[in-house]
Amino acid sequence: MLTMRITRLVRLLPGLALLLFVAAAPAQDRKVPQDRQQVMLSYAPLVKRTAPAVVNIYTRRVVEQAPRSPLFSDPFFRRFFGERFSTGPRQRRVQTSLGSGVIVSPKGLLVTNHHVIQGADEITVALTDGREFEARLVLDDERTDLAVLRIDGGGNDLPYLELRDSDDLEVGDLVLAIGNPFNVGQTVTSGIISALARTDVGISDFQFFIQTDADINPGNSGGALVSMDGRLAGVNTAIFSRSGGSHGIGFAIPANMVRAVIRSAAEGLNYVQRPWLGAATQKLTAAIADSMGLDRPNGVLVRGVYPQGPAERAGLQVGDVIVQVDGRAVNTPEALQFRLGTQPIGGSARLQVWRQGRAFDTALALIRAPEEPPRNTTLLRGPHPLAGATVANLSPAVAEELGLGSSPAGVVVLDVAERSPAWRLRLRAGDRIVRINGVDADRVATLSGVLGRGREAWDITVQRGEEVTTVRIRT
Repeated sequence: MLTMRITRLVRLLPGLALLLFVAAAPAQDRKVPQDRQQVMLSYAPLVKRTAPAVVNIYTRRVVEQAPRSPLFSDPFFRRFFGERFSTGPRQRRVQTSLGSGVIVSPKGLLVTNHHVIQGADEITVALTDGREFEARLVLDDERTDLAVLRIDGGGNDLPYLELRDSDDLEVGDLVLAIGNPFNVGQTVTSGIISALARTDVGISDFQFFIQTDADINPGNSGGALVSMDGRLAGVNTAIFSRSGGSHGIGFAIPANMVRAVIRSAAEGLNYVQRPWLGAATQKLTAAIADSMGLDRPNGVLVRGVYPQGPAERAGLQVGDVIVQVDGRAVNTPEALQFRLGTQPIGGSARLQVWRQGRAFDTALALIRAPEEPPRNTTLLRGPHPLAGATVANLSPAVAEELGLGSSPAGVVVLDVAERSPAWRLRLRAGDRIVRINGVDADRVATLSGVLGRGREAWDITVQRGEEVTTVRIRT
């Protein structure tokens, strides 16, 4: 008899809206259900309050695609002729996709994932009450995989979700995931926060994710991860799956990062303003920690300091270990990047630093990365292998925008025109042109001068990430 009662209780627990009181209690007051009535509570009141602010997003874009010879289905031919070979005239077709979004302002500001609206020519937002709106893209930030849209509610306030402080979340907290998986219609799933500060996910530059076991499937991207107080804890963005379906491992961008992106959009910017550290960092491994006399690898190692940058002005040196930012532990460069990336420009952040056996605090000024030298954005033209590439002088500001960290000065590729000589050379945005025909490409003007001389052969050295490659091309 006792076994049967326990079994019944266990079956009821998943519906448990430990929604003990729809608004979440402070951490010290959280408790398990005390009686049968509490166990049988429902998530329904929370869903009714939050679901109207979660929308469906439909995108449409026209793409051009050249037909390919059937021979290129054969890996042998692809190996020798490449993936870019095509035959015949290019054909236009309409490509559609779907996702989810969250309204975060009664005046029609909403957030979704960058990958949901990427390349879209038209964006349509559909509310749960059947209304549809054409959306305008306000800000698109690939580095966080977030985008901000605006819709016009015709003077009427729209349902919206307030953002909570995602730093207050704890592993084990109950959450709801709301979205439109597989375009079946708005769907709500429940679960818990499985982990915090996941940084080895490979989704975006600012890797610092909330992990949840609430079911997230294709179409949920950009939807809401809602905490029990009815506020936005994060924006669902990806799943770990070997089959394409949910395996109970989903990831959401924390609300504090969402807030930073919204803040830039609210200021009328089409890019995200982020504070500049002015230092290169790396993960502190157990071996490095042991060599430095640390008992555990906690913190981020400083391996380079930009002259006259915020880090140097704060007194940081090569070999220092940054342990905390504003009292929050940082154990990876991604965690440090997240902590600084969620701060507004202006003011300062308090760093706790370990150096040669002692810890000390210092203030880091939260300033923008300088654009020195000026970027001098230039589209390269002419009879040479780099024609079609748009390049710029590499400054701290440009490096921050492209997620290149504290890259050295030089010339960086911003864009490559399709089917151009640079495209055939397989250059891509973020590549740094290091040297051309024995001349260091320290500025765009220097690069343009070398390219303008014309040659039958070109030696070009390019850096991508940590890899440096030199190619020789005959024209």
